[in-house]
Amino acid sequence: MLRDIRRDPVLLVLWITLVAFALIWVAPFVFIVFTSLKSSGEVMASGAFTPPMEPQPGNYVFAWNRGGFDRSFFNSALITIVKVPLGLAVSALCAYALAQMKSRFNRVLLLLIVFGTMIPFQVMLAPLFTLVNGFGLVNTYVGLLLPYLAFGIPYQVFILHSFFRGVPKELSEAALIDGASHLTTLRRIFLPIMLPVLAALMILDFVATWNEFAMALVIMQDRNMWTLPLGLMSFQGQFSTDYGQLNAAIVITVLPAVLVYLIFQRYFVSGLTSGAVKG
Repeated sequence: MLRDIRRDPVLLVLWITLVAFALIWVAPFVFIVFTSLKSSGEVMASGAFTPPMEPQPGNYVFAWNRGGFDRSFFNSALITIVKVPLGLAVSALCAYALAQMKSRFNRVLLLLIVFGTMIPFQVMLAPLFTLVNGFGLVNTYVGLLLPYLAFGIPYQVFILHSFFRGVPKELSEAALIDGASHLTTLRRIFLPIMLPVLAALMILDFVATWNEFAMALVIMQDRNMWTLPLGLMSFQGQFSTDYGQLNAAIVITVLPAVLVYLIFQRYFVSGLTSGAVKG
């Protein structure tokens, strides 16, 4: 590898550019982690990227207790754990039906679904709140789950539809001839080969749901129903000058999403590539 880089100047430039961009992306995380382990005095006295001389792991305990993150963490975990697999299941069923079942309305339905991915959700916040409030679902888990599903499913259907269209029809046709139902065909034939795509979509959906702020701010007005981003906003407003605990709260908020990505990262590139180019 090193020999190839030395022989090819273009490859060398690409590697240097890649390393430079990687450092730019990693630098904020290094700053946040280092600052979360420093006292307020050390934060002011030391440089931004200087490792803590006397680590203060107690910042995490203080931030957790003072910010009341136990309730907001539970709310975010519950909503994400329910929304992500449910959204993927509905998206897989819809994408399979549009790609494998013959109907003259398939293209129209697909265009309507894709149109849903083109609407910025910020434009829909006011009518969305009116609709949720009309059903009496403000400050409820269902009131937040339903909009999350509505805005997440169209993108997933679009990706999975391309994947299903790329799978040879002979596989599903042979199973149907043998007497298998469409649900059995989806579960036993398509599901094993679509796991990388589902894993990639799960990562994207988990991160998007875990970090979502605007819809949660509009719908969850009761403090006991706040998700982690809302709890972090409140903590930042109260303890904006305590940089150690503030950055510890940031680490607490983003750590679950980072762990999920690290666990499933090997499926990420291959899964998105499969869903994007097939069909």
